[in-house]
Amino acid sequence: MLSLKLPQLLRVHQVPRVFWEDGIMSGYRRPTSSALDCVLSSFQMTNETVNIWTHFLPTWFPELESPALSKILRTAAFTYPFLFDNLPLFYRLGLCWGRGHSCGQEALSTSHGYHLFCALLTGFLFASHLPERLAPGRFDYIGHSHQLFHICAVLGTHFQLEAVLADMGSRRAWLAMQEPPLGLAGTVATLGLAVAGNLLIIAAFTASLFQAPSTCPLLQGGPLERNTKAKLQ
Repeated sequence: MLSLKLPQLLRVHQVPRVFWEDGIMSGYRRPTSSALDCVLSSFQMTNETVNIWTHFLPTWFPELESPALSKILRTAAFTYPFLFDNLPLFYRLGLCWGRGHSCGQEALSTSHGYHLFCALLTGFLFASHLPERLAPGRFDYIGHSHQLFHICAVLGTHFQLEAVLADMGSRRAWLAMQEPPLGLAGTVATLGLAVAGNLLIIAAFTASLFQAPSTCPLLQGGPLERNTKAKLQ
């Protein structure tokens, strides 16, 4: 292990255009990295290191297959849970609007507001590519929008859970009177379905990883790869 060398990092023009990020000029990993290189790069300062350690679900393979679809899926992965989780909140706000405190508006936690703020800030950072767009090359390793996006998403999740706990505490008596009662069996069944769905997603993308990266057309024709092949010829 002591003899292992960290993978070489590339500049933006040394990787295929599909991997370019706005305003990020250096710190790119080789698209055809081996599995060992991917693991080693997690402990190396690249422009993805902070993202890796703040978000453990890799998304690089879908980008190889269809970059546009990958971005849509990643956006939907945040948008759908946000809308699904907040529909009850929006309903309560609409129901209570202009009615004073008679319908439980006083039970709304400030964590709801913090959660909404973090969610909006997360979407803004994802779409704007700030601050690296204003100073290309200055935020390649620390402080670019993808990292701030992850941090805001984590904070938003924290405030969301705090808001849920506050709601449960204030509405515990109402929940206890509902039929059928909310018991352990229902909770475990719901959790089991969620875990099974996530395992199916992981299995689907893991199976795709066994395909040889060299067969992906988007990985062909990078400037560095072409220069290397030309020298060998």
